[in-house]
Amino acid sequence: MYPIASEETYGDGDIIFNEGSPGDWIYVILSGEVEIFKTVNQKKYIIEILREGEVFGELSFIGNISRTASAKAIGSTRLGVIDRDFLYNEFNKLSSPMRSILVSVVKRFKKMLDRATGFSQRTEGRKPKTIMLKYKDRDSFIKAYADNIGTGGLFIRTKNPLKQGESFLMKLFLPGIEGPLSIHSQVVWVREEEAAGAKSAGMGVKFLKMNPRDRELLNRFLGKT
Repeated sequence: MYPIASEETYGDGDIIFNEGSPGDWIYVILSGEVEIFKTVNQKKYIIEILREGEVFGELSFIGNISRTASAKAIGSTRLGVIDRDFLYNEFNKLSSPMRSILVSVVKRFKKMLDRATGFSQRTEGRKPKTIMLKYKDRDSFIKAYADNIGTGGLFIRTKNPLKQGESFLMKLFLPGIEGPLSIHSQVVWVREEEAAGAKSAGMGVKFLKMNPRDRELLNRFLGKT
């Protein structure tokens, strides 16, 4: 049995943690069930239902990354938080090469999951139109152009893409609409110039958050309303 540092109790439907949130602790289910899911374009996709005795949250701990999915209690659920000192001690007993292999596997899995999310967003329908935008990197707003815009994201043509997983603020200029849409976004995947070949270098971006007015304007532009 795992060494338990503390116990937590959740009611039916309670969120244990959200996708993208920080967290380097691992849970074991003592009783009840936990639903692991991702939300894409405001639609929920269930990845797995976990039951008593199963462990979750390990990817964030091993890879030192944000949560790759959300977790929700099904029915009355009791969780044990596995002692972090125990985890660190056990992890550090591994050889340095083995630790590096585990971290690489976790990060590769996260990249695959993010790419799959990007593909799911594309099924919502893309509009093959070039649109001007500005996005804010660490220092200033950069002017660029977007292709294949959809309700969940777009592709930005640029020879200097941001890093995968990086969040940023985008100003999107739609034809016939006064003023830009302000959209909090995140880089899902990157295509570097040297690997682009016949395709354009740039970055695939998903929309994280926008106000209701801007969402309505975008949907109208895409013919979704």
